[in-house]
Amino acid sequence: MQVSYSRLWKLLIDKKMNKTALKEVAGISNSTLAKMGKDETVSMEVIGRICDALNCRVEDVVEIIPKDKE
Repeated sequence: MQVSYSRLWKLLIDKKMNKTALKEVAGISNSTLAKMGKDETVSMEVIGRICDALNCRVEDVVEIIPKDKE
């Protein structure tokens, strides 16, 4: 399973926020933010905190990209 946080980065641009501001309002660590920058998985708790802080839905933050079945 692969994840993409590109929707989150676009949302931050729309809200005129940067990643540092997101880290502060959502209460997430630098290492978690770095993992998200590399499109690595993070816990649902983190996703939930981001959604609460930005007043958005999970699908506004993360997209699950299924592996191609060959």
